[in-house]
Amino acid sequence: MRYFENFATGIAIAIALALQGCYTGPTYVAVPVASSVPASFDASWQAARAAAYEEGVRITSEDRASGVLRGDKGPFRVLITVASRADGSVQVAFTVTGPPSQDAGLQDRLTRAYQRHMGR
Repeated sequence: MRYFENFATGIAIAIALALQGCYTGPTYVAVPVASSVPASFDASWQAARAAAYEEGVRITSEDRASGVLRGDKGPFRVLITVASRADGSVQVAFTVTGPPSQDAGLQDRLTRAYQRHMGR
């Protein structure tokens, strides 16, 4: 009789251990979500300022209420406009004026830096 008790106990323990190995718990998978929510003015304003800083543009004036940042980098004058649109999106534009032979890519670099800061 004792043999059957030990055998039954051994089977119960084996089953309990086997069932423990079956549970893996919840698995979390990051799902990329395409956001159709327009960028906020604040986020766009900060990203435009950060892009200017990153590219070495010295901000000489900023008027957040009108959405205008002005600055310079050497002989170049930089105008950055941040405007809310009727559909809720935000439009950001970089305008660079100065001698084209010295640093023709500044406007493109500002745009790319802005896109990076916006997570695009």
